Amino acid sequence: MKKMSRKVMCTVMAGILAVSLSACGSSGNNGNNSKEGASSPKASTPAASKAASKENITITFQNIYPDQTDPKYGMIRKIVAQYEAEHSNVKIELDSLNTDQQKLKLKTQAASKEVPDITIVNPAAQMQPFIDADLFAPLNEMLGKNGLKDTFQEGILDYYTFNDNVYALPDGNNIALIYYNKAMFAQAGVKVPTTFEEMVEVVKQLKAKGIQPMAIGEKDSWTGSFLFMNVLLRTNGGPGFLKDVVDGKKTFEDPAFTEAVDAFQSLVQAGAFQEGATSFDYNAGENLFKTGKAAMYFMGSWATGGIETSSVGEKGEVGVFKFPTVGGKGNPDEFMLAPGSAFAVSKDSKHLDETLDFLNYFMLNYPKEAFAVKGAVGVAQKVDGDFKAAGYSDMAMEVLGMFKGVKGGDLAFDNTMNPGTAQVHLSSIQNLFVAKKDAAEVAKEHQKGYEENKE
Repeated sequence: MKKMSRKVMCTVMAGILAVSLSACGSSGNNGNNSKEGASSPKASTPAASKAASKENITITFQNIYPDQTDPKYGMIRKIVAQYEAEHSNVKIELDSLNTDQQKLKLKTQAASKEVPDITIVNPAAQMQPFIDADLFAPLNEMLGKNGLKDTFQEGILDYYTFNDNVYALPDGNNIALIYYNKAMFAQAGVKVPTTFEEMVEVVKQLKAKGIQPMAIGEKDSWTGSFLFMNVLLRTNGGPGFLKDVVDGKKTFEDPAFTEAVDAFQSLVQAGAFQEGATSFDYNAGENLFKTGKAAMYFMGSWATGGIETSSVGEKGEVGVFKFPTVGGKGNPDEFMLAPGSAFAVSKDSKHLDETLDFLNYFMLNYPKEAFAVKGAVGVAQKVDGDFKAAGYSDMAMEVLGMFKGVKGGDLAFDNTMNPGTAQVHLSSIQNLFVAKKDAAEVAKEHQKGYEENKE
């Protein structure tokens, strides 16, 4: 099976960001536009093909937009309503779940061969088991309808391509960063940290002033992993630690890994995160920051839209900064890279033609509608519009500016390693939020999990 090698994923992703996102700002082109002046199709673009039948049908659309405060919550419903108005015989049934709920539900559905008409998958290694099980329909032909393929940033579809077939269409192309509340920083008399060690001190000073330093939704265990991997990106002195493990050049007992564990735990032990962090899901954790109840929030740039339209965002209280060096190591212009979750179609859909028709329509409208609700930062497609003129905040413009300077980075652990190893990792890092552990033991736990699940 032909797929993108783990050896080149990060290099390609960085190239996509550096080239495709080089035109952001008020020039009229989004930082997500790989060609100056490129335009997304009009919202009224015809559907990919006329429905083969006029019988009344229902298409189940599983998605990860359950948060009503997220601009994409209303956006997805607007596009669905438009499509239903134009196709009176079609009903789109939304199954909106948070990320971890959706992943778990899809695994159950996949095991019983009852995948919904449209579902959500993640790139690369996370997609592999579903591809091996032959659950998804190839989208190559549908991508050729109405120029849909040309709306995507060059190279981004490679993360969802197996054996020369594209099996999913991504909603985003993002980097990880830290959002912070300017008013809370001023209240505590602290400045934006330039090193990890300074960030730990900022946490302590915020806590001393009675301010919750950071928010996280660690019930969804990928959130802690995402943060930990950024620490590892620094302690390793750059990208490629997991690649080196796979290539046999390093093990998880390497000093870079144990140093990352110790640094990560120093943040936890300083009281960075809210009490009971492992009981907060992604949305609940993010809402602590959006409602002014936490001073910092580490997340992918996809969070920008929801934060911008939140109470703290509307007050202009939010700034952003790059993840700093750790122990003097690493380059802040190297980021955790996040090709987005993506929409896949069940191969066994009872209404395959109509489902493909709807997905084509949905994706053609996605960039325009995301732009309209200030949710277009980090979209995987080209966006036609002047962000500054459209009222995007200074914070959003700063995020777009960060895309210009991307020098490389790593993909998330669970997008790189096989599912078995990834689960060991996710559980291991989640446990660090509950109790401190010896870094060497954490490393051995990872190495054992890797060896037992090695492909």
